[in-house]
Amino acid sequence: MIKLLVFDVDGCMTHGDITYSNDGNEYKSFNVKDGLAIVSWMKMGGKSAIITGRESKIVEKRANELGISYFFQKVNKKIDKLNEILKKEKLDYSNVAVIGDDLNDYEMLKCAGWSFSPNNGSHFVKEVVDTILDTKGGDGAIREMIEKILKKENRTKEFLKLWL
Repeated sequence: MIKLLVFDVDGCMTHGDITYSNDGNEYKSFNVKDGLAIVSWMKMGGKSAIITGRESKIVEKRANELGISYFFQKVNKKIDKLNEILKKEKLDYSNVAVIGDDLNDYEMLKCAGWSFSPNNGSHFVKEVVDTILDTKGGDGAIREMIEKILKKENRTKEFLKLWL
């Protein structure tokens, strides 16, 4: 049973664009449908983690807004952070679903109980994941991932009950 969801940010939670203004401000857009699914997952007792290679106040704000259980930025070796979480939560890889789109996610994806790539992920990543989503990163890929997990684990009614 999946108990922990791990998200990469750029290219999964966002389109992967990094936009800067002339005054140096960074802009990112997040999909609200992804956010609702993440919040619902946690209301159902699941844990969540963001492990990203970049550092951004915008991502920190989004993680706090959603109540993400674990949040790590500027991570070079993402598998090490995942292992820290697993040890703390007393879980193993079979309890983890990971979504990633590029080579810095590769090790986590290979170890996860269920691994996902957005439709526009790197072809290297697509070769090792369990599921290539129909949706592109930033367009609801996280939502699609969560719904696939809920369906496979027969938890869709529990999910819907939160909102109906």
